[in-house]
Amino acid sequence: MPFYYPNWNNDFWRVMGLLFFGDKDHFAVPGQKRFDQAQVEAFCREKGLALYDTACEVRRLKDNASDKFLEVVTPTDIPALLARIPACRTLVTTCQKATDVIVETFGCAEPPVGGSVEIEIGEPLTAAEAAGRTLTFWRMPSTSRAYPLALERKADFYRRLWTRGTSR
Repeated sequence: MPFYYPNWNNDFWRVMGLLFFGDKDHFAVPGQKRFDQAQVEAFCREKGLALYDTACEVRRLKDNASDKFLEVVTPTDIPALLARIPACRTLVTTCQKATDVIVETFGCAEPPVGGSVEIEIGEPLTAAEAAGRTLTFWRMPSTSRAYPLALERKADFYRRLWTRGTSR
């Protein structure tokens, strides 16, 4: 699946299925070890969920999948990206590396896992775009199976995010 969280061993779409449909396999293609990309994309459009990477270029320092061993060479220009999405009011990270990029980009406090902080969006947005633009920045637990937390417990963290107001 050329989309976000395609790895069958990642629980992101299972968490979303559990939260919104009461079924961890809601986005799974029956009889196959893959997620239904069309269904995932339709869900994202319906919920106003935009997914993007916090880095455009990374270097893997060890031959494994751990984000801990990624070096961010070129971070994504998050303020410019947000300028293109004026309705966005919530940022969410699902790993420490992405959290580090957001903290460095905005000079904000690092929220605890499952928690949030408010951040102000400033330059390089225009004054009109930045006026009154405050985002809630949530740090969620990784949905990777390498993160030692049961699916239901991960879903509990994400449930808090969705029930505390993710008005885009």
